[in-house]
Amino acid sequence: MFALRRSLSTFVLSFCVSVAAAQQVPTAQPTYDVVSIHPNNSLSSSTHMSTDPGVLAFTNVTLKQMVAYAYGIRENLVEGLPGWAESAHFDVSAKVVDPDMAALKAMTSDQRASMLIPVLAERFGAKVHRETKTLPVFDLVLLKGALKFTDVGDTKPSNMGAGSINTRFLEMKATGIPISSLVQWLSRQLDKTVVDKTGLSSKYDLELKFTPDNARMNGAALEPTDQAPNILTALPEQLGLKLVASKGPVTILVVDQIKPPTAN
Repeated sequence: MFALRRSLSTFVLSFCVSVAAAQQVPTAQPTYDVVSIHPNNSLSSSTHMSTDPGVLAFTNVTLKQMVAYAYGIRENLVEGLPGWAESAHFDVSAKVVDPDMAALKAMTSDQRASMLIPVLAERFGAKVHRETKTLPVFDLVLLKGALKFTDVGDTKPSNMGAGSINTRFLEMKATGIPISSLVQWLSRQLDKTVVDKTGLSSKYDLELKFTPDNARMNGAALEPTDQAPNILTALPEQLGLKLVASKGPVTILVVDQIKPPTAN
């Protein structure tokens, strides 16, 4: 189960796939049998999105957030939506009536998110395709000198998979991750595609103390400090890595058709 606010982009990875692949869900994949969608007129700034195997519950979400979540892409890489799709908010609940729990638990988070794609097609008439554009990106490069984090190679237990990243207030701690996981985390934090140019191919333990651009405390903006600078400063100082502004190919999701939801 997970929760997030509207300012966060949910579970965001961008892959270049064909139009057909982007809109298809594998036939063997479970689908939601019962779906309820209602307008949310609370004017709240808080958004809640949670999933358990076979159950989905979204509160106060926009259609843009749903599309980004379902297709595994950052919100700022979704184009073609009408204005109401970004301003109107909805409460969504869905469930699998007779779930195969073993199959559902074996699904990845991306596969579970894609269960929302048929719902978007049926209830919102969604049709989409992917394109590649040349956009501003960050290249992640390795500075000269020794690594400022630990190369753990294959010393971590095999059941750790791609390792773990835990982000708390002003701190991120990663265990047994490949650089690709750090790149994905940075892309979400910066809301911009990060490209791995480090040449690093092992797994690593690392820690980063930083102040996010949108960090607030007691309602006031939180300014970076020497102990917790912004990410662009923290990376070279603490990890020996640097983000360099560049341009490169980025996959975007183009919405060709979308309509207000059909009645429950």
